[in-house]
Amino acid sequence: MLRIKNLLLLAVFGPYLAWAIDLQPNDIVAPAPNKNYLTLSYINTENTTQYRNGSAVPGNPVIDTQSANLRGSRTYDLGGLPAVSYLQLPYGTVKPGGSIANLPSDTGIGDLSFATAIWPYANRDTRTYFAIAGYLIAPTGGYSSQQTLNLGENRFRTDLQVGFQMPITSDLDGMIAVDTMWFGGNSQCAAACRLPTNSTLSQKPLTTTQLGPIYRINQIFTVGASYFYVAGGATSINNTYRNDVVNTQRFLLSGQAHTPIGRFTLQYGRDMEIKNGSVQTRLLAVRLAKEF
Repeated sequence: MLRIKNLLLLAVFGPYLAWAIDLQPNDIVAPAPNKNYLTLSYINTENTTQYRNGSAVPGNPVIDTQSANLRGSRTYDLGGLPAVSYLQLPYGTVKPGGSIANLPSDTGIGDLSFATAIWPYANRDTRTYFAIAGYLIAPTGGYSSQQTLNLGENRFRTDLQVGFQMPITSDLDGMIAVDTMWFGGNSQCAAACRLPTNSTLSQKPLTTTQLGPIYRINQIFTVGASYFYVAGGATSINNTYRNDVVNTQRFLLSGQAHTPIGRFTLQYGRDMEIKNGSVQTRLLAVRLAKEF
């Protein structure tokens, strides 16, 4: 169910990318208990123009990120309710280009994530589900205060998400989910904060709303489309407010195929509108989930 958005390991030029918890089609459908799953994901993203309060900053920075995520999941009953937990570890590369090509790249392990979701309401007969999930992201990834771009963020993050899914027609479902992420502080923010010495970076909570249809073509193929609105997440450096509230709209298209090998998922998305930060011009993800 509720899958953390690929944990995209993007450090941005100035200093962090807004995180969100993206859902794949039918992530809000309650799983059967006592199942084990292994999921391998490849994610490629490109971020380019930097925006400051709705205006493009001069220059043509490019940040290309590739990551492979390995996730192990276990489903079970928790007090009579369906539940799932997983651990996910990413390994990737972040590479600058364009006007920031002189910055060093970074390759290695990213931040470890742990998630647990429960379903207070799950009715398979009516295809109606309500789920709650909690996430913890630990600063296990590589980080250097002297580098602008890092795979790790050197701070803890937590997230609480609720999701609801119900049928619209016999083959079409609608879903909506809302999550809020809270950020710990990073007391070793130097280059990423554009400062010569270590400073303390703090960040306000970030809230994401996502909604969209899920259409089952047949027993094998399912497609989905999601619209995202992300708001909040303003940062402060040494308690100095930076006036950089996130206000981003984006979309994500998904296709799934259930095969004897496992469940394949292909996703493509990008930002549609952005107020602050580095605009994401491409998100491409390929996943294979296998029961074992």
